[in-house]
Amino acid sequence: MQEIPKAYDPKSCEGKWYEFWTARSYFTADPASPKPKYCITIPPPNVTGDLHLGHALQHSIHDALIRWKRMDGYETLCVPGMDHAGIATQMKVEQLLESEGTDKRTIGREKFLERIWEWKNEHGGNILRQLRALGCSYEWSMERFTLDEHYHHTVLKVFVHYYERGWVYRGKRVINWCPKQLTAISDLEVEHMDVKTSWWHIAYPLVDGTGEIVIATTRPETMLGDTAVAVNPNDPRYTAMIGKKVYLPIMNRQIPVIADDHADPESGTGALKVTPAHDPYDFEIGQRHKLPAPVVIGLDGTMTKEAGEFAGLDRFAAREAVVAKLKTLDLLRKIEDLEHSVGHCMRCGTMIEPLLSEQWFLKMRDLADQGLPFVPDPDAGELPDDARAKGKVAYLPDRYARTTRRWLEEIRDWCISRQLWWGHRMPIYYCDDCGEVIAYASRHGEMPTCNCGSTNIRQDPDVLDTWFSSALWPFVVLGWPNDKGTPILDAFYPTDVMITARDILYLWVARMIMSSVEFTGKIPFKDVYVHGTILDEQGRIMSRSKGTGIDPLELIGKYGTDATRFGLLLLAAKGQDIKFNWDKFEMSRNFANKVWNASRFVLMSKGTARPIGG
Repeated sequence: MQEIPKAYDPKSCEGKWYEFWTARSYFTADPASPKPKYCITIPPPNVTGDLHLGHALQHSIHDALIRWKRMDGYETLCVPGMDHAGIATQMKVEQLLESEGTDKRTIGREKFLERIWEWKNEHGGNILRQLRALGCSYEWSMERFTLDEHYHHTVLKVFVHYYERGWVYRGKRVINWCPKQLTAISDLEVEHMDVKTSWWHIAYPLVDGTGEIVIATTRPETMLGDTAVAVNPNDPRYTAMIGKKVYLPIMNRQIPVIADDHADPESGTGALKVTPAHDPYDFEIGQRHKLPAPVVIGLDGTMTKEAGEFAGLDRFAAREAVVAKLKTLDLLRKIEDLEHSVGHCMRCGTMIEPLLSEQWFLKMRDLADQGLPFVPDPDAGELPDDARAKGKVAYLPDRYARTTRRWLEEIRDWCISRQLWWGHRMPIYYCDDCGEVIAYASRHGEMPTCNCGSTNIRQDPDVLDTWFSSALWPFVVLGWPNDKGTPILDAFYPTDVMITARDILYLWVARMIMSSVEFTGKIPFKDVYVHGTILDEQGRIMSRSKGTGIDPLELIGKYGTDATRFGLLLLAAKGQDIKFNWDKFEMSRNFANKVWNASRFVLMSKGTARPIGG
């Protein structure tokens, strides 16, 4: 018999035992097993990502559930994988090219994509290696990537399916535009940050000389594109002005005063400048009242020729110039200091420009109506147990079912095109001879044929929004579609639980529900568990760049994997944000040591002690 050390040293055994488990395929699932099934398909982290505390918490929950079910006699499957992360990955390689003195335009699209694949193969997927260090008992042989051949072809087929149903269209709407990345971005990729600015009160003189209307704005440079002033029809201050015209300051253009319920009498002066090309709500007002929509800020953030004397100026320089001009014209009535939330590109930090742009959109009303019956209504008494009994997705906490229903009820069409090169290229082709538009799911890059017989065909340069492909994740990673059937999909779908933070609850989780109902006729998972965000000890959102982040690998190095996971789970609160607490990890390490010593006492007493790893 060999003496067991008195103190638990995780470094001496955690890695050794993980290799032992994986070498013997202990995490492999058998779809033919008679055992009850339990399945999780993890939210795919970005291929550019590194493990942070949010990931560590989320995957500690994943693995605790999988291990519990495995010990409880279930055949378990947890599928890992990565998302290609269009903007984030393209940025990485663009920065690399810049360090080499070149750029993507110089080397061309084909060579640029080759460089991205080289970068992905060399550096991508670091987070999955880190999840192994976290001890996650995932089925690594089933690791998936959203640009795998099967996944890619399936995404294209899904697009063509939507197109043939008449749900995909090209049109002009106001979208989130990043002037640095030169692409539309999703709502999720917009990070709202508080910015100190001003609230400028500007006078718009009435054309008939009877007075003026004062509007308040945080973006005076956009007034150059105003095409109306809107007031609430029930606001007595302005009812006599409805139907009149005002001079648009600086541009000296006459624009109408219109009545619209969107104008809030309690906000600002109650009068609203309407810039249809640079605000999504103004765009809708413009649609209702058939207003023109001149674009005064260009794709690169500089003013267009529609901005008159300010053309060519950067948008922020134009702001200063417009304010100076208003002062000269004695039309600036008041300036107030203001701090408010402004959207920034979370990838590069550039302030987002709401911009009227021609993009590809997916109609969402029919998809949302199909998904709604599978989202429980807590107001109607459908709590998690009721939802499961009715075949609906149970939300924990259940309040998120309520907000998901509201999002689906108020859903807008989805801008699915991105002006990037990395990703699923839009399967849309144009015949330059007859003008036909063709939707075609190419498998190996072959070009479609046109009805006119022409071979003068080109593909749309845009790629699909990353969330378009990830909306298919739970069923595509299990093998859908396959006409001959897939044992894994048949055995493990629907999956059992989706564990997520609340920030992607609608843009991803709700879209997975809609997609799954459309393509499989089933819900994608039985439960959605929403965990909180880990804040620092002062209650602030953690940020490595600001020095407030904590590397979970540092915790693992200091306390061991088991203590780190246990400490995170002790912090976890269903749907509630939680403050980081070092004491939890000290306590967890001490607890691990107590378990070690209890085991040591039993084994030494029975004389059955073996060397660590034996």
